[in-house]
Amino acid sequence: MRALITNDDGVGSEGIRTLAEAALAAGLDVTVAAPHEERSGASAMLSALEDDGRLLIDRTTVAGTEALAVHASPAMIVFVAVRGAFGEPPDIILSGVNHGPNTGQAVLHSGTVGAGLTAVSQGRAALAVSLIGGRPTRFDTARAATDQALAWFLENCENPYVLNINVPDIPPEQLRGLKPASLASFGAVQAEIGEIGEGFVTATFHEIGDEPEPGTDVALLREGWATATALRPPIVADAVNLTGLGGTDG
Repeated sequence: MRALITNDDGVGSEGIRTLAEAALAAGLDVTVAAPHEERSGASAMLSALEDDGRLLIDRTTVAGTEALAVHASPAMIVFVAVRGAFGEPPDIILSGVNHGPNTGQAVLHSGTVGAGLTAVSQGRAALAVSLIGGRPTRFDTARAATDQALAWFLENCENPYVLNINVPDIPPEQLRGLKPASLASFGAVQAEIGEIGEGFVTATFHEIGDEPEPGTDVALLREGWATATALRPPIVADAVNLTGLGGTDG
């Protein structure tokens, strides 16, 4: 099975090396193509730095295998990869390991999850993995959770969806396991607007201290669990009655 590995922290990050090593150990045919620099918060944005219509690519190595440093967002990398930009189109997309959480409503802004949602829109299943914390260090714990999640994912990737994994930044022996979770009703961080001046505004970001709902990803992570949530791209809002919008025919 062919797997494209990408992220939003950049091709030189420790997280993508961790994910590539897990994929190689699972026997996957791996292509690593990730942004040449950090593109966190890019969501599913399709952006790239082009030169005369050409997507710029540098060659490097990740986990001992050849890798591509692409001057583009993770979603753009996935978008062109499924069209054969980096060789044979991948069967699945693996995104991460993200340096920081992708929990609750914050998944809307995540470049890591955005790459996965782009994959789903192109008919591929995706696995997105994140290690929570401002500056996470326990990539050994992330690797343990990734191995478990990847083994399950490879047996359940016939239909397109994103399996979103978050892992607490704790030693492996303290990890309680991997558990299904719903999304918390708030994001991982909150923004506060400060000074509003002529031509500028200041904003500060901090972790939310609110008590999360039981069974949500944020709550379970605080209890020492790694969490798994299945995601799909936006769907039609059937509950909204649009009768009368746009007038009538004739």
